[in-house]
Amino acid sequence: MDQLIQQISENAKAATSALNSLSTESKDELIIKAAKKINQSRKEILTANQLDVEDAITNEKDDAFIDRLLLTDERIDGIIETLNDIAKLPDPVGKVLETWKQPNGLEISRVRTPLGTIGIIFESRPNVSADASALCIKSGNAVVLRSGSDSLRSSQALVECFTSALNDMNLPIGIVQIIPSKDRAMVTHMLKGLNNAIDVIVPRGGKSLVQAVQDSATIPVFGHLEGICHTYIDKNADINTSISVVTNAKMRRPGICGALETLLIHKNSSEQLNNILDSLIEAGCEIRGCEKTVNLDDRASLANDIDWDTEYLSPILSVKIVDNIDEAIEHIQKHGTGHTDVIISEDKNSQDYFINQLDSAILMINASSQFADGGEFGMGGEIGIATGKFHARGPVSLEQLTSFKYVVRGSGQTRS
Repeated sequence: MDQLIQQISENAKAATSALNSLSTESKDELIIKAAKKINQSRKEILTANQLDVEDAITNEKDDAFIDRLLLTDERIDGIIETLNDIAKLPDPVGKVLETWKQPNGLEISRVRTPLGTIGIIFESRPNVSADASALCIKSGNAVVLRSGSDSLRSSQALVECFTSALNDMNLPIGIVQIIPSKDRAMVTHMLKGLNNAIDVIVPRGGKSLVQAVQDSATIPVFGHLEGICHTYIDKNADINTSISVVTNAKMRRPGICGALETLLIHKNSSEQLNNILDSLIEAGCEIRGCEKTVNLDDRASLANDIDWDTEYLSPILSVKIVDNIDEAIEHIQKHGTGHTDVIISEDKNSQDYFINQLDSAILMINASSQFADGGEFGMGGEIGIATGKFHARGPVSLEQLTSFKYVVRGSGQTRS
């Protein structure tokens, strides 16, 4: 293991030096070439993924887990499209954020610069390996990937396409690396910086993974513990909007972090409840409600205290009827995780009040929480959603993978 750590560390350090001199055109060419390699390697990628899925089924993983793990031709098309979109985005590196001149003649500029090497620890979504690699390349960072054991074959097959593209362009393979071992000790080494090779860690997975990373890391971490996303239906909500947005937010893909987990509905809009539940239950959703909800619709089972604090990541939804918008906000502040929260309302005063009173990383009005995604924000993709308040918040994409430096231009000035 020591030899593997040393090799990955040396590769990453060599890669960051090469990336510093890589032009935007070369970075874009590398990403596009990797996308083409993925297209050409569909058979190998799908075969590797089939083996991962078969093992997951044998290990009795649930349907939401299998959905996150599964690759199809359509999903590979999505990966390719994401990579090509990232290649088209403006290069953040070297962008001058601000320039000003001091009375002594010094001209000072704040300029975007890469972070260095990003360590990404993720669980069952193999597409993360491709999306993250492209985002790191475009932002001038090397990347070290640590896939969960369940998706290792699939992730390695995708990373091999980047390795092949790097070889074609005579670039260091350390620009994109994946740890080939399932040994959990490798995670510990990553959290300690992998011999000073890794500058920041991004965990992508469930609460237990992210909590473990945040508790143990000795280097900076971008991450969120859970995505307990709420949607509040105000007293002035349009019923058609309520039905379509809530059903999509919960059932489009229940296993992603932007999926709706708790529905709050104003008592004056509770007549919408049966129609909303009709749509959800028809789509296969289980409903767990407060006493008022169960009294209005006996298809709901009674929720317990744990339900309000649970990220189901499956077709289960908690529902609570509230007296007013303040009760909804209070519930979100108590049980939310600062990921994504939504208001459905036609009243601008209610919309503004909701937005101003809450401090989640993402707040939405009359839209599905499943839009909580860097690609949907026009960022080309994301490594994850950060709910912290320092450096990165919300979708972690190109700009969030950079820092800045100050460039000072003078003409011989000295300080007295």
